[in-house]
Parts: sequence; C-alpha cells; structure tokens
Amino acid sequence: MHPSDLAIKDFTYALPDDRIAKFPLEKRDESKLLVLQEEGFKETQYRYIAHFLPENALLVFNNTRVIAARILFKKAEGGIIEIFLLSPVSGKPGIADALSQHETAIWRCLIGGASKWKPGYIPTIHFSETGHSIHLKAEIVEREADSFIVRFSWAPNEMSFSEVIHFVGQTPLPPYLKRAPSTEDPERYQTIFAESEGSVAAPTAGLHFTPEIFKSLKENKIDSLFLTLHVGAGTFKPVKSETMAGHTMHAEWLEIDLDKLQLLKNNKRPVIAVGTTSLRTLESVYWMGVKCVIHPDISMESIEISQWEVYNDLPGEIDREQSLNALIEWMEKNDITRLIVKTGIFIAPGYQFRMINGLITNFHQPQSTLLLLVAALIGERWKELYEYAINHDFRFLSYGDGCLLFPKK
Repeated sequence: MHPSDLAIKDFTYALPDDRIAKFPLEKRDESKLLVLQEEGFKETQYRYIAHFLPENALLVFNNTRVIAARILFKKAEGGIIEIFLLSPVSGKPGIADALSQHETAIWRCLIGGASKWKPGYIPTIHFSETGHSIHLKAEIVEREADSFIVRFSWAPNEMSFSEVIHFVGQTPLPPYLKRAPSTEDPERYQTIFAESEGSVAAPTAGLHFTPEIFKSLKENKIDSLFLTLHVGAGTFKPVKSETMAGHTMHAEWLEIDLDKLQLLKNNKRPVIAVGTTSLRTLESVYWMGVKCVIHPDISMESIEISQWEVYNDLPGEIDREQSLNALIEWMEKNDITRLIVKTGIFIAPGYQFRMINGLITNFHQPQSTLLLLVAALIGERWKELYEYAINHDFRFLSYGDGCLLFPKK
C-alpha cells in the first residue's frame, strides 16, 4: 500500500488524560524507558540506557534550541492578542540569520485573538526588567489561509530579534498541556545540549539526557553526534483527513556540517537516532545524496525533500555510502561547508530506513504523523507497545517517558 492511502483511523489508541505528563520529573534521567525486545518488553530508567544499546553504537542527537516563540500583547482595554512565531519570511536560508536581525523582522505567525486586532491597531509591549528596556510593536502585513505575516519592530534597535523575544516571549509549551509556562519550563523544555536557536517545539527525546548519562555512554564506548533540525509547530498539526493523501506534511530547516557528513559516510557502527527529528534529519540527508547522484549539478532549491518524492520519484537502491559521498562532493563543488535546507519528508509504514538502526523516542499522540513514523519502524508492534505503556503507568507526550525501539525484522 502506498503511504498516501493509509487511513489515519488505523493509528489511534485511547489516551487517558491522566497519562499525559503535565510537568517534567524532578530529575531528567529518572524518566522510565521501555525497551522493545524480540521476546517482549523491558522496563528501566533512562540513566541505564547505555546497557541496552548496541555495542559501539553512535547516538545522533538534535541540538536545536527552543526559542521564546509565544508573545502576549495585552490590550489597554483588556484582552490579550497572542502571537506565535512559526518561521521567518525573508532573509538568508535558515533561521539563525532571521533571529540575528536588528530593528525589524518579518515572520509567519499564528495569532490567538485575531478578531480583537482591528485595522490600524498596532499591538505594543513595553518591557522594563532585569536592566533592559524594550519597546516592541507588531503589524499585520498579510493574512494567509491559516496564518499571518507579521512585521515586528523594536527599540533599542541594536538588540537582535533573538534577544528581544528572550525577554518578552514565553516558552512555547505544547497546546495539549493546557497550562501557562511555569518558572521551570524555560530550562526543562530545553535539552542540556541545546545550541542552535530556531525551534518552536523541543526535540523531546533528548530532554531525558543528563551529564551522568553522557558519562555512562562514554564509559560504554558509545559515541554521540549532534545535528540540527529546527522543530516547527507543524509537529503538533493534527491529521484531519481520512487518508494521508489529504495531509500536508510540515517542512522544517535542517543544518549539517560537511565534517559530520564525512563521519556518517565512514561510520560502520549502529546508528541510533535520539528522537524523530534526528531520524528525519538522517533519512533526509540520504535522499538529498540520492538527488546528487542523479543530478550532480542540482540547485540548492531542488535538493529540498518534499513529502511524497521519496516514494514516487527517487530510486531507493542507491547505498548509503554512495549517497553521502555524492552529497559531500556536491557541497565541496559549491563551496558549502554547512548545509542549510528544508525537508518535508514523511515517514510512514511502507518506508524503508537507510540511515538508522534504532530510535529513542517519547510516546506520541494518537493519529499523529509521529505515531506513523514509529509504526514504520516497528510495524504492528506499535499497538502492543502503546498498550503496555498505558497499562504500566508510563507518562506520555513531551514531558513523559520514552522507549528504545529497533526495526522490525
């Protein structure tokens, strides 16, 4: 069956509200870990994860940093207009340059309370705390079908947009938590290795990792590699169509350095993706290399991965080393040392994995594209996995527990 024909009703389960983790545990590595083994399930904690990984494995992490993407403008007469940053509209490829802009920035946004935003009204924030005084304005440039183009301007203009939203914005918690951010969220809804700013949602599988775990990994000769995929709000986008043919997969920015591609090309160890975002990054890189094999002079725009082309348009018999070698040669020919490009790859049952040998991930929402990805990896056992987790008091979603999965044989 082609993945576009998959019915979303086949990927659901009953998720009681009391199984959704509303807050993180006090200690990250005390979250439970459910290991899927051929003979059944093994319950443990993340602090012991090194003992369940393949010998000499390579763990691949997403080092994106969550930005304070939720900005609340209070009207003088009462009421709130909430602006949620989605992605920059103009500027150089990627998000880093957009966040470093001064004086003005234009972003695609969601707006809560848009009906309160009358023509000519300019929401304004006056912030004066922690020794900083900021004056931020927002203006609607264009109304789109499901979002808005908003121009932000601020003073003092020597501050970057990143600095501005750090002070006036809030942590963009997942909507299903149904609560305001707490004082601990800015630190806990962030991995300890977060580095590259740009996500509006955390790569939650990485939230469990602590310095103690990384020490344990090193002691067990398990290496770590850090890539970047900036997680968009589309990760929470519900599938509303009956089949996946009617669902548009969100595109996200990935970033990967040339030297890390070299490492992946020469790697002979089992690769374990930490999180679905790391997995999507790795698999996207493979298909970009396939495009370079077919079209050595491909443009930057054409190397992007769209939702269905890995199933419809690209040959899958090219091996991993050949693919990565072609991508490396293309980057070297074009003097690119850091690839910054979008991917909208959709991974569902029927997909064949080229780059990974396992996955560490949280438990995902019913009828979500992330659950489809899990089903692609372990087949029908996803139902058994989730039933076990529900019945054995595992905590679900972003602040919840997780699992270690290996591909179905």
